[in-house]
Amino acid sequence: MSGKVADGFEPVASAFQQVLDQQPGTGASLAVWRDGRWVVDLWGGWADPAHSRPWTADTLVMPYSVTKPFVALCVLLLADRGAVDLDVSIQVYWPELRARTTLRQVLAHRAGLVTLTEPAPEEVFYDWDRLCALLAEQEPLWEPGTAQGESALFYGHLLGEVLRRVDGRTLGQFLRQEICGPLGLDFHIGLRDGELPRVADLTGFGEELRRSAAGAPALYAAAIGNPPGARDPAVVNGRRWRTAEIPAVNGHGTARAVAGLYVALERGGVLSASMRAQLTAVGPVEPELVIGVERAWGLGVVVEPDGYGMGGVGGSFGWWSEDGQYAIAFLTGHIGGHDRGERVENAVRTALGLPPLQ
Repeated sequence: MSGKVADGFEPVASAFQQVLDQQPGTGASLAVWRDGRWVVDLWGGWADPAHSRPWTADTLVMPYSVTKPFVALCVLLLADRGAVDLDVSIQVYWPELRARTTLRQVLAHRAGLVTLTEPAPEEVFYDWDRLCALLAEQEPLWEPGTAQGESALFYGHLLGEVLRRVDGRTLGQFLRQEICGPLGLDFHIGLRDGELPRVADLTGFGEELRRSAAGAPALYAAAIGNPPGARDPAVVNGRRWRTAEIPAVNGHGTARAVAGLYVALERGGVLSASMRAQLTAVGPVEPELVIGVERAWGLGVVVEPDGYGMGGVGGSFGWWSEDGQYAIAFLTGHIGGHDRGERVENAVRTALGLPPLQ
């Protein structure tokens, strides 16, 4: 393990070291910001299953749906600039789309576009136009606005195609040039060749992950499995996947970059105050038809009484805590449950004198 912690946060380093010791595959990174400074900035373990590359300060890893708030911010920034209206029909920008939904409904996972009716091959992940054409033809599973369910694989295409038609850039280009570049966040959708040597392989995908999905609704398997490959290490650890733009899931970054996004949001560095308020405006707490839990979505983030953020398949997460006024991100290369992230965050909360997560 390497990095640093501020005085009083030494137990966080101990908890993180325990996580690393228990991970048989690749490593992890952890970052916590509070009171204008990084109080925790740690990384450790290995970046490959052969244990030949150590995990370093600039190692990138794919945290799955932790990517989605970055995607949402691109469209919210367009709305802030008056380039799109969140409440008009999305067909204003994308006439071929059959679903009569709005950008706000897509952002809040209420559009019903969570599965493809017909089986699609892995190849469509690497063909933006082809996948968008399939989405354009798809009937929503419910009337947009009447229910909620995470668009696990297609969130980035639904929003990214609107951005492309309005702005001319791909979502990955827009994110790099308008958000992550100016803010100095080492997070990317669609890696360049020079960034590939920094990427940690994903390991795990074992029994713990299967158990976590065992109680999910039948819709969950359909939402994450067509096209196939998003949970296949042979696919997601490949160059083709890493350099493609599959913005619902294939962002790559560091824990400090993910936590840094929430710091920027709280410090007014990305959105106007009114748009920031819309981001975290609490939607109805109701069943989430894909994940199978009671949940309240904001615009691209989960909103809870303690704050907002997003977790991803495999255990990674990024979060802003209202109670503690801190930003935290835990990014892991070893796919498993979320208990590891909860353990290190509870160590943070103990250091701050806050009650543990329930």
